Parts: sequence; structure tokens; C-alpha cells
Amino acid sequence: MLSKSGCPTTMLSIRDALEAVEGRWKLLILFSLSQGPKRFKQIAREVQGITDKTLSKELKSLEANKLIDRKVYDTFPPTVEYSVTSHGLSLEKVLDELHYWGLAHRKEVIGK
Repeated sequence: MLSKSGCPTTMLSIRDALEAVEGRWKLLILFSLSQGPKRFKQIAREVQGITDKTLSKELKSLEANKLIDRKVYDTFPPTVEYSVTSHGLSLEKVLDELHYWGLAHRKEVIGK
């Protein structure tokens, strides 16, 4: 059961967390990057259904929230690689719990 003590602070922290990972794609991008550093097109292939424009926007947001790191290599053309930061790795338990909840939810709603 969720605790109601410290409600304003709790609501603020939950809102901050949701803003950092809001939307349909951010957690999937983080999951993709949890396997190791990747380039843009590698992420786009793994996160099926995301457009390049949306992926670019979401990567910028994740970087602004210090959940991923963007490294540019001095090559021609420039090579850009994305990786999860230690702050981003702190979401591992959240991703695990979402995975298990999603399995239970699918079974409850769809019956599979």
C-alpha cells in the first residue's frame, strides 16, 4: 500500500521521476542502452516503431536529465555513441518491476 505520509514531497518526487522518463519511448531506450553503448541507428533498430525525429528528441531529453551520456568521436563523419550513466542505471529496479508488472498485467487483461 502506498504511504500517504509526506504527501506533498512524495507527489513532487513522483512528478519529477515521471517527467524524467515520461512518454512511450524513454524507458525502452534506456533498456536498449542497458546492454551497452550504442549508436543512433542501433537504438532505432532495437526500439521498434520509433521515428528518427522522436528518437533524437528523446535522447536529448534523457541526456538533459543525466540518464544517458552522448560521446562524439573525432572521425569523419563524426561517430556518436550513447550510453547509460550511473544515474540512469539506478532505474534498473524500476525497469525490472515494470517488466514483472507488465507480465502480470498482460495475463490479467489478455489472459496470456
